[in-house]
Amino acid sequence: MRCAPEGTGKVNMRFVIKILVSLCILTLCSWIVQKHKLPALAGLIAVMPLTGLLVLIWVYLDNPGNFSLMTDYTRGALWGIVPTILFFLAAFLCFRRQLSLCVVLPVSFGVWLVAAVVHQWLLK
Repeated sequence: MRCAPEGTGKVNMRFVIKILVSLCILTLCSWIVQKHKLPALAGLIAVMPLTGLLVLIWVYLDNPGNFSLMTDYTRGALWGIVPTILFFLAAFLCFRRQLSLCVVLPVSFGVWLVAAVVHQWLLK
């Protein structure tokens, strides 16, 4: 079983780089909260377009000149903001009610999942 895409060593190295960059972003957010006590900044970094930008670059590099694919990706990302906002709104409201993380996560992901299904249905 391969954990990297089929192809040349160059593609496999690109896959490893994608994983490492993503892990660095997640680790940076966690570190900012733990060491600097700046959860709002970590939240901003976690949802900033950096991830979308990286995926945009990687999709383009993997499919150069495929503007139809790029258009579909950016449209999906643009409208995908709505389920993400609803996820964080649900989490925010649950935390305001001082609900435990064991309650907040399923509720938030449930809201996100319903919104994501609607998102995919509308974009077909």
